[in-house]
Amino acid sequence: MSSSRYAFSIKPQEAILILITMFWGGTFLAVQYAVTLSDPFFFVGLRFATAAIAVAIISLKTLPGLTMTELKAGLAIGVSIAMGYSLQTWGLQSIPSSKSAFITAMYVPLVPLLQWLCLRRMPGVMSCIGIVLAFIGLILLAGPDDNLLALGPGEMITLVGAVAIAAEIILISAWAGKVDVKRVTVVQLATASLVAFLSMLPAGESVPPLSSGLVIVALGLGIFSAIIQVTMNWAQRSVSPTRATVIYTGEPVWAGIFGRLAGERLPLLALVGAAFIIAGVLVSELKLKRKKKALAEADSATLDQGS
Repeated sequence: MSSSRYAFSIKPQEAILILITMFWGGTFLAVQYAVTLSDPFFFVGLRFATAAIAVAIISLKTLPGLTMTELKAGLAIGVSIAMGYSLQTWGLQSIPSSKSAFITAMYVPLVPLLQWLCLRRMPGVMSCIGIVLAFIGLILLAGPDDNLLALGPGEMITLVGAVAIAAEIILISAWAGKVDVKRVTVVQLATASLVAFLSMLPAGESVPPLSSGLVIVALGLGIFSAIIQVTMNWAQRSVSPTRATVIYTGEPVWAGIFGRLAGERLPLLALVGAAFIIAGVLVSELKLKRKKKALAEADSATLDQGS
């Protein structure tokens, strides 16, 4: 005799990632303001330069112990961060935001795919179901148009950015537990900043006037980016890439909520999509657990009856 049930459980690390994702969604309004003062690649570079300096200041005592493994990890993760942020922004210059959001959402199914290809780790059944729900939600939230599959230069650039975001999550998990969180975060943020600044050349960008508004937003988002990266590196030591991905898909939901507070209004279909994403997060946390105590009692009763 046996019985089973679905049990909802959440780790402290997962709860912190959810909180971080909530604030992460709120940064969209700040970035939207910043790009009115600066070209996108310069702002991304300035933002991550600020973040790198912030983490370096609190890591002065540990930085001299930087290992070759941490250097390699930081460089790889930093390149993926820069590509994810910069390419998405670059693509938005030539394609509508709804199409960009849908293409970027491809990182959701790409994570378990890359996880299987690179790390040979198969995601669980409930995590797969959660990813499917979240992916459907992102499609509804983005509201793609009929020309979705007509991939031009902007679409291809954004798709590469989605792959980079998936790679970032995979790479963080691959090195989690093997590196010092603070040291590797300094390297990855500094690398992301350098790559973004170098991207100004092919994009034809120039350094804009450093107005007080731009500096304040860059400092604020830079410090918050530092907190995000340190938290991701720490939390993903015990949170799987698949679970982390589903949690991160809550970002556009929170962005929509903060946008509504700022005066934006989401259509009904987008709200349905947000509900699907939340359902995906919840379902991914469900585990099929056996009632060990009940099973033991049932086995004991069976033995008593047979004696």
